[in-house]
Amino acid sequence: GSFSSPESNLPSVQQQQAKVETLPDLNAKILDEDWDDISPSSALEVISEEEAVQIIAEPLVPIQSSTLRDYVDHSETLEKLVHLGVDLSQVEKRQKAGQLLLTLDFEKDVKKILLFLKDVGVEDNQLGPFLTKNPYILAEDLEALETRVAYLKSKKFGKSEIAQMVSRAPYLLLFSVERLDNRLGFFKNELGLSVKKTKDLVIRLPRLLTGKLEPVKENLQVCQIELGFQRHEIQQIVYKTPKILTASKKRLKQTFDYLHNIMGIPHHMLTRFPQVFNSKLLRIRERHMFLSFLGRAQYDPAQPSYISLDQLVSLPDEVFCTEIAKASMQDFENFLKTL
Repeated sequence: GSFSSPESNLPSVQQQQAKVETLPDLNAKILDEDWDDISPSSALEVISEEEAVQIIAEPLVPIQSSTLRDYVDHSETLEKLVHLGVDLSQVEKRQKAGQLLLTLDFEKDVKKILLFLKDVGVEDNQLGPFLTKNPYILAEDLEALETRVAYLKSKKFGKSEIAQMVSRAPYLLLFSVERLDNRLGFFKNELGLSVKKTKDLVIRLPRLLTGKLEPVKENLQVCQIELGFQRHEIQQIVYKTPKILTASKKRLKQTFDYLHNIMGIPHHMLTRFPQVFNSKLLRIRERHMFLSFLGRAQYDPAQPSYISLDQLVSLPDEVFCTEIAKASMQDFENFLKTL
């Protein structure tokens, strides 16, 4: 079960939208259909008051509109998508997505994709949010989608793992088997991980398969060249805390600088507790300064009053104060006012 060599050929998400018509064309069509089957009546024809009351003016389809809301009354597809929980105000911000939805027939185009997504394991209450983020999947070829899921199964991803990945990274199934394979290959080779660990990594952070690779490569370089971690340390850090691969470089450097240069935490300790990089620097700083003020800032495991980085950042304030700082919340709050 190995992955093929890394290469990133990035197909454009919008390739499938070639068939999409422009809104004015579409409206011309709808207007024609609306009025073609009504026999023309003379403008001078006299009608009784009862007849006049019975004429219900159908709202005209807006010829040009900047919002999909204006089309909901005229489109069964949009109406049903709204019922599902799709947020049209978000969809219309995505390139050509609004036009795409207006060309789709609910029964013919949309239903089969919804059934497919449910089959993959996307929960009913997640369908709306999913399609809000990725309306383009409705234009995908069903067979292509099934092939991509079959590929993930062939790589021994379990059904619940695939459901979790697809739900958390809605664009995942827009990518070809080749691209998914290249991506898995990239993380396996670049980090020197086993096949099992590579899978585990992308299950926990599936957007690694859909996002750009440049920031990931840059963060790996920052860890090695600027922060001075060894390759095996980077491997452990990334495996424990995949988010480091997509974190802001600036934040990564600032947090490292404080932990390593001010608090004196060595590389091997940061490798053991890389979750500390996910914490807000302000929280680390406030707690460290409070402990220093109390004479309790001891991060060396060989010392009796040792405080682990995990305890430093992950405990709620109350627990941190009573159990770690051996002080009251009031003491901590008063101290913070002096900063």
